[in-house]
Amino acid sequence: MPWLHVSPDSDFSLQNLPFGIFHTGDHRPRAGIAIGGHIIDLEVAAETGLFGKRRFFKKIFAQATLNEFIALGKPVTNRIRRKVREWLERSATPENALQILADRKTATMLMPIRVPNYTDFYSSIEHATNVGKMFRPDNPLLPNWRWMPVGYHGRASSIVVSGTPIRRPSGQILVPGGEADTPIFAPTRQLDFELEMAFVIGKESTLGEPITVENAEEHIFGLVLFNDWSARDIQRWEYVPLGPFLGKNFGSSISPWIVPLEALKPFRVKSPKQKPAPLEYLKTKGLKNLDIELAVTLTSPKNNAATLLCQSNTKYLYWSMAQQLAHHTVNGCNVQVGDLMASGTISGPTPDSYGSMLELSWGGRNPITLNDGTTRTFLQDG
Repeated sequence: MPWLHVSPDSDFSLQNLPFGIFHTGDHRPRAGIAIGGHIIDLEVAAETGLFGKRRFFKKIFAQATLNEFIALGKPVTNRIRRKVREWLERSATPENALQILADRKTATMLMPIRVPNYTDFYSSIEHATNVGKMFRPDNPLLPNWRWMPVGYHGRASSIVVSGTPIRRPSGQILVPGGEADTPIFAPTRQLDFELEMAFVIGKESTLGEPITVENAEEHIFGLVLFNDWSARDIQRWEYVPLGPFLGKNFGSSISPWIVPLEALKPFRVKSPKQKPAPLEYLKTKGLKNLDIELAVTLTSPKNNAATLLCQSNTKYLYWSMAQQLAHHTVNGCNVQVGDLMASGTISGPTPDSYGSMLELSWGGRNPITLNDGTTRTFLQDG
């Protein structure tokens, strides 16, 4: 299929085949699979009989989110990817593909799932240590951190698809040099990004029944990129004693494409060695982490010059997805299809791998020089 212009290093190749929701200017959402610079329109593909059960799959793929499709289970979702891959490898021609393929450049990507619940973990030991050093130099990691995947329940309603404008939030902040313990109400002066990955729940569980670490991946449909926008000054004032609130819940962005967990098998690696050894319900065997390279660039509104801020990798995560989900449900908490579980900021061992402005500028003390000559400690409008 050279006419598709898909190379092995394409962002979406035959290996990936991620799912998303899109429209082509007609404002009619439907499901698609990305391949190179194209989108396979799954509703149209279903109508051609590619998957069998034409009416059933056409209805499934005409939904505004992927939730109903994901809920069909891995045997079905994996079969759809397999059928698409076989069609691309054996049967796709410019003639029979014309009605099925859409151009990714002109398509509008939409929120791929309805998110019932959202949890944000704190799974990078490098990030947790860096933040701890800023506020507790003598004891960066709290006593419980190495014993369990720490997390908090976030706000599902403010999770949006990448590209959706985020409004700078206002809240209570303490002004340096101001009256001690007396806040002002103002727009955040320390708006930040957080480089994260998140996994999508694809199989619900029953209230009161934990998901074991061995069975956790049966409940994980796939992964998305995740940016948990943060207002550090609002967060700093409010987070004691109950943790993140207004400094986090004003918006989080996810990528429009969900890469199925099975597509990431070639990138499996061992997790970092955990000391002390986890409690029995968190012990894992085999390759539970993923070697996925990540990067963040900042584009200046001044002249559209892009600056590479950091390069990190999911392999640095101390707690794996399976451990996160096992711990999340060990008390009997149930999960629903479409739930999002984010990793927390993914930082690496070197300063150029830190996954937030908080770390890159070390709390605002070390300004970052951009390629256009301006500096940043946190994010400006635009």
